[in-house]
Amino acid sequence: MPVGGQEKLKILIRRAAIQKRVHEVAQQITRDFRGQRVHLIGVLKGACIFLSDLVREINLETSIDFIAVSSYGKGKQSSGQVRVLKDLDSSIEGLNVVLVEDILDTGLTLSYLLRIIQQRKPKSLRVAALLDKPSRRLKDVNGDYIGFTIPNEFVVGYGLDYAERFRNLKDVCILNLPPE
Repeated sequence: MPVGGQEKLKILIRRAAIQKRVHEVAQQITRDFRGQRVHLIGVLKGACIFLSDLVREINLETSIDFIAVSSYGKGKQSSGQVRVLKDLDSSIEGLNVVLVEDILDTGLTLSYLLRIIQQRKPKSLRVAALLDKPSRRLKDVNGDYIGFTIPNEFVVGYGLDYAERFRNLKDVCILNLPPE
């Protein structure tokens, strides 16, 4: 799938497979929290599409909020420094919280988020990630609900971006960039 310049996209996970897996993850969350309210926190911007599809499939009372953090800037490599750009709008004390991420990669961002969210005293805290790339893990963190485990490739689509581009792709694609 050619794009502008010398960038090339190759489909890794098709839209239909994503939809099926999102439904399965939602069913698991529904089973795990039988009859209880679940508060989903989407990590902006990447998780917005995954969260919106996921919340519609969960058969429980739900509420949502968003947090925005940055560790990438405009490049492909994480800077290792995580900072909050947008905090939660309301208290999560006593709530069953599911932190919704687009991708679990090095674990630096997730480790930081889990630490600050745990300090806010939720009743429970779990992690849902559309994608998991365990080969890149630097911190010992894991997701409770994983959509797909993927190889060490730079991926875009279904909310994931490269310099704010490609979020709108319906499939998850490997992005190959020309050598710098």
